[in-house]
Amino acid sequence: MHRDATVPETPAAETWQREVELERTGWYELSSLVRSLTPTECLVLGYYTSPDWSVRDMVSHIGTWLAYAEVQLERMRSGTYEGHADVDIDALNAQMLDAMRDQPWDVAWTQANSARTMMLQDWFALDQRTDESAWWIAKSGGDHYSQHLPRLRDWSAELIARRR
Repeated sequence: MHRDATVPETPAAETWQREVELERTGWYELSSLVRSLTPTECLVLGYYTSPDWSVRDMVSHIGTWLAYAEVQLERMRSGTYEGHADVDIDALNAQMLDAMRDQPWDVAWTQANSARTMMLQDWFALDQRTDESAWWIAKSGGDHYSQHLPRLRDWSAELIARRR
C-alpha cells in the first residue's frame, strides 16, 4: 500500500491504516459475493423482507451511501463541510433507496463501484484525518459493509443452492 507522506506515523495514522484495510477487505468480500451471482439472481427479492430487497437494492443502498460520503469528503476538502450531527439516517436511507429502486442491475453495480472509487479518491486526498472524515468512512465503508455481509453471505449461498 502506498503511504501518504503527509500522514505521520502515529496512533492516528495506525487507526487510519486499519480503516483503509477494513474498507478494502469488506469491499472485496462484498464484491466477490455479488459477482458469484448471476444478474438475474441479483434481482430476486428476499435479501431483506419488510420491505423486500434484492441484492440490487443492497448494492444501490451501499453505492448511494458511498456517493453521499464522497460529497461530504469533497466538502471537507473545499472548506464547506457543516458536520454530520443533523444527518437523518432513516430519511436518507429511504430517499436513496427510492432514487435507485427502478435502476437496472448493471446501473446499480456500476454506480456503486464508481461511488466507491470517487469516495476513496477524496478520502486519500484529505489533508487531515479527522473524526468527521472517519465517521463518513465508517458509515459508508467498512463498518457499513460489515452490517450487510452476514446477510449477503447467507442470501448468496441460498441463491446459488437454488441453481441445483
